[in-house]
Amino acid sequence: MNEISNKENLLNSVVKLIEQARKNIAVSINQEMIFLYWNIGKCIKEEIIKCDRAEYGSKIVQSLTALLVPKYGRGYSSRNLWNMIRLYDNYQNLQSLLGKFKGLSWTHIINFLPIKDELKREFYATLCLKEKWSTRTLQGRINSMLYERTALSKLPEKTIENQLKELKEEDKMTPEIVFRDPYVLDFLQLSDTYSENDLESAILNALQKFILELGKDFYFVERQKRITLDNIDFYTDLIFYHRILKCFIVIELKLGKFKAEYKGQMELYLRYLEKYEMLNDENPPIGLILCSEKGKEQIELLFLPEDRIKVADYLTKLPPKELFLEKLHKAIQVAQVKLNIKDD
Repeated sequence: MNEISNKENLLNSVVKLIEQARKNIAVSINQEMIFLYWNIGKCIKEEIIKCDRAEYGSKIVQSLTALLVPKYGRGYSSRNLWNMIRLYDNYQNLQSLLGKFKGLSWTHIINFLPIKDELKREFYATLCLKEKWSTRTLQGRINSMLYERTALSKLPEKTIENQLKELKEEDKMTPEIVFRDPYVLDFLQLSDTYSENDLESAILNALQKFILELGKDFYFVERQKRITLDNIDFYTDLIFYHRILKCFIVIELKLGKFKAEYKGQMELYLRYLEKYEMLNDENPPIGLILCSEKGKEQIELLFLPEDRIKVADYLTKLPPKELFLEKLHKAIQVAQVKLNIKDD
């Protein structure tokens, strides 16, 4: 028996060594590729600068592509060469570049290059590394404007920088990064008319996709948890647990506009979990009320954030990107104005 156990322990140790070596090799290869592509971008850019003519750049790239692709493959297409130039334009400090994207592949990095806002790029790069997003997942997150939908994007730049730094270096997650508004639930494929129970059932049927929209560190705990107080039964819609925040997340689903009475219902659930379910090393639970439309004035007067209660819209269909972007920018502007007023 001991001999079998020793063999298993030895096998586990060897497997860990192999897996770690593979990770180190992958990181090393990625670093070398980024180093190479940055230098190629630098060489081409410096050549373009020598001749102050816009069409000269296109001719240089086309001629290089014609020579490099037959010899080294499609990785040196004109599109990729322009990406290398853009990489150099965005990050002229090579060491800074290697530090920011350590562990990410070139196919990940080219998705960041069109993003002009450096903090937004930093957000996607940090979350991509932390949650191990595939290139397809990263593209989906950018297309659904995840950054703009987080509370983080509405904070002052210095606060955003500090929170991203803490997440990267200390694995410290904040509610501003975790919670979004609105949530996009288009994958539920709901008909035009549906009930709260239909919404809840659709979420549970597509639970994996729903958790991905919430964030990777959410874990499903219970549906319709019964809470009995004063001989009256109450039922929560959904309860999750967040591994990094170390707390329960209660989610209540509402079809219509937000109503002030929802606050009291959520407070009851949070106080119950805090008193009877929370462990000593855990943080107090957080409530998320998902409505088809928020009541902004009611929410402001009720001081919901101070009571660990968040309210967000949900969209069962993703609207046209321009309309979605306009709505999100307006929400960001309103939040920034409020923050400036508080700071004064």
